[in-house]
Amino acid sequence: MSDRIVLSRMVFLGRHGVLDSERTADQPFEVDVELFLDLGPAGMTDDLGKTVDYREVFELCRAVIEGPSRQLLEALAESIASSLLTRLGSVGVGQVTVRVRKPEVLLPGLVESAGVEITRRG
Repeated sequence: MSDRIVLSRMVFLGRHGVLDSERTADQPFEVDVELFLDLGPAGMTDDLGKTVDYREVFELCRAVIEGPSRQLLEALAESIASSLLTRLGSVGVGQVTVRVRKPEVLLPGLVESAGVEITRRG
């Protein structure tokens, strides 16, 4: 499937990381999501019921990032992908790509961000 919905650079505050200090203070996390599904029916009918409501995607991502602390970005990405496929499979989402970035990563030098990208199928 080549059709997709893309939400880019959603920013949420969370408390995730390996270090105790990373789990005690809010820090920003950036999330990108690509949802693969057939957009033809929605495009032809202009009917939100035949596609994905961006608000639901945003709230699912927010719930993971603002939820319980995780050590790894990989765990955050897996949780987001699983939530999206579970909740949106009924509207035809069969594959998701999730990127999670940590712009304020603690490293001994300058880096824009650390991140992961995963693709999962339902």
